[in-house]
Amino acid sequence: MPAWDTLMQFFLASIALGLAPGPDNIYVLTQSAVQGRNAGIVITLGLCTGLVLHTALVALGVAALIATSPLLFMLLKLGGAGYLLYLAYQAFRADGAAIGTGSRAVVAYRHLYKRGLLMNISNPKVSMFFLAFLPQFVEADGAAVSQQMIVLGGTFIVATLLVFNAIALMAAGLATKLRSSATAQRVLYRITGVVLMLLALRLLLYQA
Repeated sequence: MPAWDTLMQFFLASIALGLAPGPDNIYVLTQSAVQGRNAGIVITLGLCTGLVLHTALVALGVAALIATSPLLFMLLKLGGAGYLLYLAYQAFRADGAAIGTGSRAVVAYRHLYKRGLLMNISNPKVSMFFLAFLPQFVEADGAAVSQQMIVLGGTFIVATLLVFNAIALMAAGLATKLRSSATAQRVLYRITGVVLMLLALRLLLYQA
């Protein structure tokens, strides 16, 4: 396990990275503003579940294999970009109707969780980021590298949960106002669609 001072430095760096504008926290922000706090929290849980997989890939060395395989990396990029474009298409089709309650809300949360999970695991940039970021805090004279990677990955997930849930709570204040305005909801969905399209393009242009 990394030393406590190293772990604290890593935790603070992870908090800062979570606050920096990016595809995941922007998506949590917009969905929380439209659908409320719980929607943002559920998406965050899906995203962080994906981070568990990326941590395992880095710890097991699979991420390094992906980085050195142009074909595999390209296939993952195409899959991730395709999914982002699919989400953008859904956002553009949203009619701005008020969010449902009861059983409909439960189904929506299930879909939001899967959406966050798929957004994360289909993005090879996350594994490449972990592959570049985590080793900077690994101590050569400490425990096994794979164990340290797992601890660091878990710390990053905790930091992400804290930051993204805070974003969801702050953005949720807009949800009540948006529910009373179908036009405002449509505008925000359109903005979400444009952001997702730009993120898909950025992913396609990304080079490992």
